[in-house]
Amino acid sequence: MMFTSKAWLTLALLAATAQAQTYPAKPLRLIVAFPAGGTADIVARTLAQPLGAALGQNVVVDNRPGGGTVIATELVARAPADGYTLLLTGFSFTANSALRANLPFDAQKDFAAVARIESSPWMLAAHPSLPVKNVKDLIALARTRPGQLSYAANLAGSGAHLIGEMLKLTTKINMIDVPYQGEAPAMIAVIGGHADILIAYVPALIPQLGAGKLRALAVSSRQRVERYKETPTLAESGMPGFELAGNQGITVPAATPKTVIERLSSEVARAAALPAVKDSLTRQGLTPAPLASNEYDALLKTEFQKMQKMFRDANIKVE
Repeated sequence: MMFTSKAWLTLALLAATAQAQTYPAKPLRLIVAFPAGGTADIVARTLAQPLGAALGQNVVVDNRPGGGTVIATELVARAPADGYTLLLTGFSFTANSALRANLPFDAQKDFAAVARIESSPWMLAAHPSLPVKNVKDLIALARTRPGQLSYAANLAGSGAHLIGEMLKLTTKINMIDVPYQGEAPAMIAVIGGHADILIAYVPALIPQLGAGKLRALAVSSRQRVERYKETPTLAESGMPGFELAGNQGITVPAATPKTVIERLSSEVARAAALPAVKDSLTRQGLTPAPLASNEYDALLKTEFQKMQKMFRDANIKVE
């Protein structure tokens, strides 16, 4: 039987429509590039249950840490483009593309944006024994102790690392960078007195701030965090105009059918807008900030250009 081009187009449209009507037919995996308990994991698990309920299938959170998030990202890049393997995308997604050559994937070509979930800052916090109450105090102390103070951050090339280096560059202070494989070990190092300053996402710090084991100094966002309104921004603290936030959302392999991406985008937005989800994120010090697929895609492109410039200005390189 011979088919005309019009007939083939009709068949393709019918197939796409059938797939959209039956999707999803099995559980989905939400890949997280960090260990359980961190900020990315909190976001994933907060969203997984309501998203699964909306889709009528379980959404299983699958933690795949390692390789500076490359392991998890490559896993999704190589997964079937059928909408069943999702990546929780964060700062490292664009940062790695701006920093690293020879990645086993192309973040700008191999992925399609589904939706942004939240946009939240990092926080600078100090060990209580350090005689500083804010970033201005820290700058003054660092100038009297050049090369003696240290800051702990998760991973070279992370947002925390970039903030530390931009702080040094902008204020012309000399602090030692101590990278760790995650927020938890970096926090343990500061609490244990092995480093002076911790730079991490707000959720990871909440228990230690409440227990008095850490002291909040500043946040990296344009505006103050709802939960810690008394804590100033870096822009208010000696770094005029500075702003950096981590945007966490969901991406899928680039060849995923548009109908599937649209379904996912719609359900992620609906789940993220639920009062229980918004309240949970806010309690964790995060800022709900949903964006649809096209808006999130535009943001990722803008962030890539921004990261290239910031890493270049801070002279950060990752081999």
